[in-house]
Amino acid sequence: MVQEADGLDLVAVGRAGVDLYGQQVGGRLEDMASFAKYVGGSPANTAIGAARLGLRCALITRVGADHMGRFIRETLIREGVDASGVVEDPERLTALAMLGIRDAERFPLIFFRENCADMALCADDIPEKLLARTRSVVLSGTHLSRPAAREASLTAARLARGFGARVVFDVDYRPVLWGLAGRDRGEDRFVADAAVSTILQEVLPLCDLVVGTEEEMRILGGERETMAALSKVRERTGALLVCKLGDQGAIAFAGEVAEGRGIAHGGFAVEVFNVVGAGDAFMAGFLRGWLRDLGLPKSLEIANAAGAIVVSRHGCAPAMPTWPEMESFLARPDRPAPLRDDDELEHIHRATTRAGAFDELMVLAIDHRPQLEVLAQEAGAPVERLSAFKSLALQAVARTVEEGGRFGILLDATHGARALAAAAELPLWVGRCIETAGSRPLAFAGGADVGAEIATWPTGQVVKCLLRAHPDDEAGLKERQERQLGRLADACRRTGHEMMLELIPPAGMASDETTIARMIGQIYAIGVRPDWWKLPPTHHATAWRNIDAAIERGDRWCRGVLVFGSGEPSQALAAAFRVCAEFPIVKGFAVGRTIFENAARKWLAAAMSDQEAVEELARRLGELSVAWRAAKAVDRAA
Repeated sequence: MVQEADGLDLVAVGRAGVDLYGQQVGGRLEDMASFAKYVGGSPANTAIGAARLGLRCALITRVGADHMGRFIRETLIREGVDASGVVEDPERLTALAMLGIRDAERFPLIFFRENCADMALCADDIPEKLLARTRSVVLSGTHLSRPAAREASLTAARLARGFGARVVFDVDYRPVLWGLAGRDRGEDRFVADAAVSTILQEVLPLCDLVVGTEEEMRILGGERETMAALSKVRERTGALLVCKLGDQGAIAFAGEVAEGRGIAHGGFAVEVFNVVGAGDAFMAGFLRGWLRDLGLPKSLEIANAAGAIVVSRHGCAPAMPTWPEMESFLARPDRPAPLRDDDELEHIHRATTRAGAFDELMVLAIDHRPQLEVLAQEAGAPVERLSAFKSLALQAVARTVEEGGRFGILLDATHGARALAAAAELPLWVGRCIETAGSRPLAFAGGADVGAEIATWPTGQVVKCLLRAHPDDEAGLKERQERQLGRLADACRRTGHEMMLELIPPAGMASDETTIARMIGQIYAIGVRPDWWKLPPTHHATAWRNIDAAIERGDRWCRGVLVFGSGEPSQALAAAFRVCAEFPIVKGFAVGRTIFENAARKWLAAAMSDQEAVEELARRLGELSVAWRAAKAVDRAA
């Protein structure tokens, strides 16, 4: 039997590939000009969707020993899905699908699955230890279409039943993947075929739950009418049968299949944007209720809600809702039909699907441009040398990471492009500045179209924007700056980048213990909710209480605050840390000149070697990290 301590709720078996979704909506696939890359394949989508809803999930599949295979594995792990059953196939490429969205019903789709990795799954790939830990195994009909993959699926089902787990069957019928439709007909849902029906029925005696659309139940039962097909399925299995009815919801038959004997739940009224992936979301939602013994009506409600949310979005796996999102959706029946227009729901989705969690974060901020250019000029060094110095700074942060903890680096593209590229290979938080240095009103580097600029950045880079502002700025300036912030926040939402907003009150304007908190409140009031804040190192506890309260009112999902240095000596920053450490919203620091200025002066003047510069930077970063942790330790002890 499954051991609850280290157990899994479900193990999905079968397809895992990459979906390339056309980003132009309403046209032919022939005319698509750009594509978004997502994890795809029904079992992979279901595992990710169920994990987001709080279930403990694993996936058994094959991926290629290629970039896309690594993308799938890394995404699964980031989503909290156990990837120990993902086998790397050195001979085959990862499966691929390309698709577009024509309208609410049409989605031109091409599968690139000739001799692909996941269809090479075989019985030897099924890890018995993984199935011994799970409460259920989820099989996919597509993996019954080839003998070796079929045997792998049946092996997983038999092993799972032997360990006392339940077997779930997602009919997942794509005629093209059975060779019953033209290669350009990937969107076709139904082609009758007696041989396919016979093969699909092989798994039925092993099943505890069978889920499919009306078309899928017809192919499974070998009948052209839905109720007749369900009756045929019932003859071969005592499993719970759940038939998805599109926008009409779903109906479940626990016993006899007959009119009036099923338990039905109606669908949710939403604007349909993209039907692909809705069935996988439905399965994830139903399993959340079924495996938690919430009863059929509640399980169907969660399943229909998950499907409704996903049909309103672009993509499959990334569109899957999280449990906080699900709770919010179910609590508000009056949501707008185009769910993409529901700012609150979209914000919860974005916030609760961010990668990783941060209890602490210690960042070397070296995105400075004019300041370092002045140092280079004073040292008589060419400005081009700054690129090499920023690469040394990256080496210093990487060395500090080896000692343990969450560290990061904040860079610019002007002098830090080489370091930014190298940082992609390291386990670091990476931020990148977007503002034009010293701009007030705010202007963006890279041109007026900030969205077009950010779209070229790796999605793992956090967009940092320095805003020189005061809550009492004159109305015209405030309006211009707020308009720019709105454009930036919208661009980050569209591209999937996190956003960090750094606030610096302009010199000469009076500030007190309410200034930063008031500024934060004004920014939230215009609908801008940064993932991170980068704030001055005030030594006043009242100011931090005001900041903490402003963030709690404005965005309970905020990642946190990092304290910047303002060039203060290490001892002064350590004292500031002791003040702000009692507030959980403060996660660490992003400090620049305090760490790098001395090393930069000497290195640019050729008075310090590369190795000495790296050691100096690492030492100063390490000292500040010790000071931060000491401040946090005192707070926890108190």
